[in-house]
Amino acid sequence: MQLTDSKKPLIGLMTAITLVIANMVGTGVFTSLGFQVVNIHSGFVILFLWLLGGLIALCGAFVYGELGAALPRSGGEYHLLSKIYSPAIGFLAGWISMTVGFAAPIAAAAMAMGKYVSRTLFHFNHFTLQEQALFAHFIAISAVILVTLVHLLHLRIVSSFQNFFTGLKISLILVLIIAGFTMATPQSIDFYPHWQDIDVIFSQSFAVSLVFVMYAYSGWNAAVYIVDEIKQPGRYLPIALFLGTTIVILLYISLNSVFLYTTPIDAMAMKEEVGYIAAEHIFGNMGGTIMGLLIAIGLISTLSSMIWAGPRVAKVIGEDVKLLQFLARHNSNNMPVTALLAQLLIVLILIVSSSFEAIMYYIGFTLSLSVFLTVFGVFVLRIKQPNLHRPYRTWGYPITPLFFLLTTAWMLIYVIKDKPMESLAGLGTVGIGLIIYGINKKLVKSRLI
Repeated sequence: MQLTDSKKPLIGLMTAITLVIANMVGTGVFTSLGFQVVNIHSGFVILFLWLLGGLIALCGAFVYGELGAALPRSGGEYHLLSKIYSPAIGFLAGWISMTVGFAAPIAAAAMAMGKYVSRTLFHFNHFTLQEQALFAHFIAISAVILVTLVHLLHLRIVSSFQNFFTGLKISLILVLIIAGFTMATPQSIDFYPHWQDIDVIFSQSFAVSLVFVMYAYSGWNAAVYIVDEIKQPGRYLPIALFLGTTIVILLYISLNSVFLYTTPIDAMAMKEEVGYIAAEHIFGNMGGTIMGLLIAIGLISTLSSMIWAGPRVAKVIGEDVKLLQFLARHNSNNMPVTALLAQLLIVLILIVSSSFEAIMYYIGFTLSLSVFLTVFGVFVLRIKQPNLHRPYRTWGYPITPLFFLLTTAWMLIYVIKDKPMESLAGLGTVGIGLIIYGINKKLVKSRLI
């Protein structure tokens, strides 16, 4: 932490890296494997799925590093697409970030935390399934409210809070990995490739499963949302995106290897709390219960990182869009209080009204649209502004952004075919954003606001 001449608090490289890691490592890696093993039973294919997702995320991080360093302002896709394409497209990306990009993953993370806590405490209390579900919702709602309150405090406190819980979460993952390979009884699963795996890799099940993986990797662009709060962003932003994403790729492949190595596929199929189930097979019932509770506590880091980043997008939109200017209000700690509370309201609505699986597909499809346009923007910006100062240029250009775009498009096509309702919900969200933008434009033109 340091203070500039204007006394504005800034975060350093380490906090920026932990923010990226915390945004990525959370609900997805502890829950999504249960949905993948329903149709994919090859250990090699599943690990390749996670490697492919990591490479896609890394290619995206290379591009965002260039765009964020060249156009340094908080707001993520809202700011970048406004500059690259037009304010209308930027607003739609910002609208997606406000309504889906952070609120929905926060809801999913909170729901997963509630599920973990209720599942572990179920061993000590004879809850009915209905009581267990109500208790899980109570935990989810309480966690979101409490962490939001923390983010109304000074940035120095928020930064320390984030670093502590991110460190705790990574430590727990390392314990699971080491203990899994040294203590557990191995399952009869093959991690070697076979010819028939090629058909699985090019199947619809693989493409749809990639949605869960990309959801787990979502957050690789987290530092772009708070560029204004990072010191020397032209230098530190690309490093934070690259190192944070690389660390997570290694953690994800190792952790999923442990899940498959220690736990029968049938025990994980269609289950959200995969981490808890694997911990039971590694440590036994009591050890699994303790680890399950610790995983739930570790998810506080995920909640915190997204609760931190999301309102910064809303704040920047509030600064630019008069109809939503209330979102730009700050409290005495310079925190975007109205945006934080608005996000909290959306999260609470999602927790009480949606299923976990539906939220996962909804997030995966809708966010991919916005990120796709942003990565394509690196080509557009180089043509439109070839002389723009770029402290960092995309590594592997143009191959890395093309790889990201092609794999993302392939995934989206299959998702539309397999999950049309969730896809329509995502497109509906975009449509609502268009309506709000049109209303704002008319009101401003009529000088009514």
